[in-house]
Amino acid sequence: MSRPEITLILARAANGVIGADGKMPWHLPADLRRFKQLTMGRPMIMGRKTFDSLPAILEGRRHIVLTRDADWQDEGAEAAHSIEEALKLANAPQVMVIGGAEIYRLFLTMATRIELTEVALEPAGDATIAYPDAADWQEIAREDHAASEGRPAYSFVTFTRRTK
Repeated sequence: MSRPEITLILARAANGVIGADGKMPWHLPADLRRFKQLTMGRPMIMGRKTFDSLPAILEGRRHIVLTRDADWQDEGAEAAHSIEEALKLANAPQVMVIGGAEIYRLFLTMATRIELTEVALEPAGDATIAYPDAADWQEIAREDHAASEGRPAYSFVTFTRRTK
């Protein structure tokens, strides 16, 4: 089977933070709805810490967990120990990579799409990722949302890899 289309899905603060103590440092219901819509019916590849941060197994999606721990297992998850093993397990035309920072970096060079939620905050955090490099990525869609009800402004942005 040829390599699937790999999409990175992430929410990122203006200062690059994507996580703090295993959690997202904001709560945006619209972002959670978008995440569900983008991932439903598709295999998701994630790191163990991201898996552990989920409130429960997310219905309608496979959870492939990339871990260095050869003995790790958890109900509802499929363990993989390399990128190739994770992609082989996924066995799908489209794979969603959902984090964390280390997993995003591993898949960045092979990803063809990034679905980014830009959050207009600069929180403290311990997981960061760089903004997509304009030399490699082109923005093809943007949907801006103003701050409201005590929640920060945010934008849904879609990038595709530039062909060279």
